Amino acid sequence: MFTSDRIAGSALVLLAVVTAWETRRLPLGTLHNPGPAYMPLLLALILGSLGLVVALRGGGSPALGALRWPEAGHAVAILAGCAFAALTLERLGYRLTVFVVLAFLLGFVERKRPAVVAAVALGLSFSSYFLFSNLLRVPLPRGPWGL
Repeated sequence: MFTSDRIAGSALVLLAVVTAWETRRLPLGTLHNPGPAYMPLLLALILGSLGLVVALRGGGSPALGALRWPEAGHAVAILAGCAFAALTLERLGYRLTVFVVLAFLLGFVERKRPAVVAAVALGLSFSSYFLFSNLLRVPLPRGPWGL
């Protein structure tokens, strides 16, 4: 029977197998001198093991067809915001992209007041840019107007 836990556990095992397969191109290294494939492979093994446990012990969970998801609209909006950010980060720059995504999520999805949306979006976009760019020295994309 297809239960939600069995499907979720199988998806985790599949993700672990794909991750382990992709690490085959990188050197594994040793325990004392790990290579770039060491940690992803270790995490894939742990994820696959736990996914297998969930899949095997998931017989008591509800059937997949019986599940309802009332928050599907929120999930689609978050996914759309992430896709927008991935597609426009280089073109618009970090600060403007983060501002637009936060304004969309807070203003249209969460229906917050415009003053709160503007304050939070401006504050987070500029303060996170300052943190990453100036303090942590992570190069972030600048937009066409230097933003």
